[in-house]
Amino acid sequence: MEFLSDSVVLSRMQFALTALFHMLWPVLTTGMGIYLVIVEGLWLKTRNPDYYLHARFWSKFYVLNFGIGVATGIPMEFQFGTNWGPLSEAIGNFFGSVIGFEASWAFMLEAAFLGTMLFGWERVNPAIHYLSTIFVAVGANLSTLWILTANSWLQTPAGGEMVAGKFVVSDYFQAILNPFMVNSVLHMFFATLETSLFVIGGISAWYILQQRHQAFFARSFKIALAVAIAVAPLQIYIGHLSGEQVYHYQPTKLAAMEAQWESSPAGQPADWSLLAIPNEKDQKNDWEITIPNGLGYILEFRKNLSEPLRGLKEWKPEDRPHMVGLIYYSFRTMIAIGFFLAGLMLVSTLQWLVGNLSVENITQQRWLMGAWVFAAPLGYIAIDSGWIVRCVGRQPWTLYGEIRTVDAASRIPASNVLVSLTGFVIVYTVLFIAALYFGSRIIRRGPNLELPIPGIEISKPAVETTPGEFIPDERPVEAQQ
Repeated sequence: MEFLSDSVVLSRMQFALTALFHMLWPVLTTGMGIYLVIVEGLWLKTRNPDYYLHARFWSKFYVLNFGIGVATGIPMEFQFGTNWGPLSEAIGNFFGSVIGFEASWAFMLEAAFLGTMLFGWERVNPAIHYLSTIFVAVGANLSTLWILTANSWLQTPAGGEMVAGKFVVSDYFQAILNPFMVNSVLHMFFATLETSLFVIGGISAWYILQQRHQAFFARSFKIALAVAIAVAPLQIYIGHLSGEQVYHYQPTKLAAMEAQWESSPAGQPADWSLLAIPNEKDQKNDWEITIPNGLGYILEFRKNLSEPLRGLKEWKPEDRPHMVGLIYYSFRTMIAIGFFLAGLMLVSTLQWLVGNLSVENITQQRWLMGAWVFAAPLGYIAIDSGWIVRCVGRQPWTLYGEIRTVDAASRIPASNVLVSLTGFVIVYTVLFIAALYFGSRIIRRGPNLELPIPGIEISKPAVETTPGEFIPDERPVEAQQ
């Protein structure tokens, strides 16, 4: 229990808790924002009431996740001032600017139009409402752009140099377009979209299994599947490109991801460890299953490596990541989920092609619907696993190769950090339970299929004024009910 007296370790634990918990909520807003743009666009194009009702139903999940995302995101950013003051002083002139862009460009855009998207259905012109939905989706995904830009810069700092303990930026565009930036943004964009699609598909599959509104949710299921056909394989490909970048720019992280203790010279093949039990103390794997020559094919699509693959033993213990087992299995968890979702998409597409996803037949595909319900939370696990690999694997550096984590933390009593960490655990547990409760309540109630459809006249019953004389009831539909 020595870690309880180490403020740096406790600060890392606190940031890990707040970051991993916060990440659960923007995932759905960024991906579902795109889904809402799709279904509302289909509503405006076809005037099919089903698409309108879908937009109204799924927007409830959007606002739930948006609210908790805001509540958990602000405390996370405050820690740069409370727990990571030296880091903020050293990199604030660039890192602080990018985080500011996220707040002013992305969050403000999303928040400004969210009210119109949620409550403006019958109050503004349909084109204006659709534009609001687009701006909300754009704002949510701009957050992904700027947050991943900031984090990518921590992974591969560029555009300046350290001068007297502070990073001085000489080229902002070079700093923004750092080596990790493009692939990192794309990888996270597709991750949030894919997770949202399988959440929508999983909830739809649950309704189909329960034989509630089968026709309604067969439509949302097939929309999610149609988009996933493109997204799932693209996500795997972008993930591969990101792995290649780790190979070139962060060799210690790659060695930890693969539990690679010994080096492999250039021009030689390298085995790929499928499963292993890493032993950091003895600097070896106590047990492992390997695929001969597999790592060369994974990294460069060929047997022999063009560059040497350095093993963890080449660095001193203080210069390489610890918790190798956590990094190793988090990486494999992320990969396994990615391929499972792609496989489920492929199987579902084949079932669609043979007609098994029609309204008449979809309720009979119980095994397939059950698989989608099972898959609904897997994207969250994959994303958090990826962030563990990304950030724990960067250690012992906060700004890679420039600022060590131990030098980035504020010098505050460990007891203070322990109190705040305990407070976060309690509050976030309450928030998680509340989110599950309200989310399950939305699901239990289901869609309101009786909502009036804008632009569609509803016949109004006649009201008897005097015996034998009737006039149309001009009261609003709600008042008549």
